[in-house]
Amino acid sequence: MNKYLKIALALSIITIIYNLIEGGVSVYYGLEDETLSLLGFGVDSFVEVISGIAILHLVLRLRKGQAEERDRFESDALRVTGRAFYLLGVGLVLGSIDRLIHNTQPETTVVGIIVSVISIATMYFLLSAKLKTGKALGSQAIIADANCTKTCFYLSVILLFSSGIYELTGFAYIDVVGSLGIAWFSFKEGKEAFVKASMDGFACACGDSKHL
Repeated sequence: MNKYLKIALALSIITIIYNLIEGGVSVYYGLEDETLSLLGFGVDSFVEVISGIAILHLVLRLRKGQAEERDRFESDALRVTGRAFYLLGVGLVLGSIDRLIHNTQPETTVVGIIVSVISIATMYFLLSAKLKTGKALGSQAIIADANCTKTCFYLSVILLFSSGIYELTGFAYIDVVGSLGIAWFSFKEGKEAFVKASMDGFACACGDSKHL
């Protein structure tokens, strides 16, 4: 049991550090290359850090032998995450409208391709490891966190699709399509975060998680 708690702790830390790096790179190049989908993906990574911190907080409490129930900090983290996801979704929709009106095109989406490929590989590893660890510990919260990672995997696929199509075809509006796809997930995650904040037990702030 102690072995898997150490693994869970390591996975939580890796998730936070990776999302911080991924978010920084994505936001910087999203602004530099005027790629809205990459920018939105980067902001989403920063929002995921909040959820990651909540999981880290939970794992630390579990290591101290405390019950697997959500405390005030974790509930507040869910609400902050929900608001952040809603703001991101609104920002991406408004940004997409502005892009359509002014016919703004990305300078390049090469960085988006690179980031998404790395993210797909990383999220797949984290997803598998978190599922295995969560099942070994009998922890529904860690399994729910794995489902958060699954959502991040889907977002990476959307970014790869929109970035790849743009580089291959130069189709300007595909970046907007990718941005709206990320916005849809943001609204979905925001709604679920607020629902889970009002429930008993712990659940992550991302999609595909269940009431725990």
